[in-house]
Amino acid sequence: MERFIERTMYASRWLLAPIYIGLSLGLLALSLKFFQEVFHVLPNVFAMTESEVILVLLSLIDMSLVGGLLVMVMISGYENFVSQLDIDEDVEKLSWLGKMDSSSLKMKVAASIVAISSIHLLRVFMDAKNIEPQYLMWYVIIHMTFVISAFAMGYLDKVTKH
Repeated sequence: MERFIERTMYASRWLLAPIYIGLSLGLLALSLKFFQEVFHVLPNVFAMTESEVILVLLSLIDMSLVGGLLVMVMISGYENFVSQLDIDEDVEKLSWLGKMDSSSLKMKVAASIVAISSIHLLRVFMDAKNIEPQYLMWYVIIHMTFVISAFAMGYLDKVTKH
């Protein structure tokens, strides 16, 4: 009975595989939105102000960071919790493939969230004249919460490894 339970629990890791496939569909949706934004901006680029172009570019950078975060979570999560990827020798491999454990993945996710939040906060400050001061304050508080959380996670990770 114990052996059956253990095998069932171990095999249940494959329930995560459809979730990672779903993340790849999310990456597809994000890519479509990215290029929708690019195709929307290009015809109007000469009519836009410099700050409007910068805001659009920050939005595109934001989407690319989220895309990278999706790829990291999708591939590392699959490798850490489901199965190792069998990639042919003649196929280009990501340098971090097989090297990122759940702890380092967690730190990369936290760092990515801080970077995404930083870009969002920069976009907010570029349009600060149109935003009420109490909302600006809350944006900064939320961003600092992300920063402090990422720092605390890194510190705790360092302390627990020693």
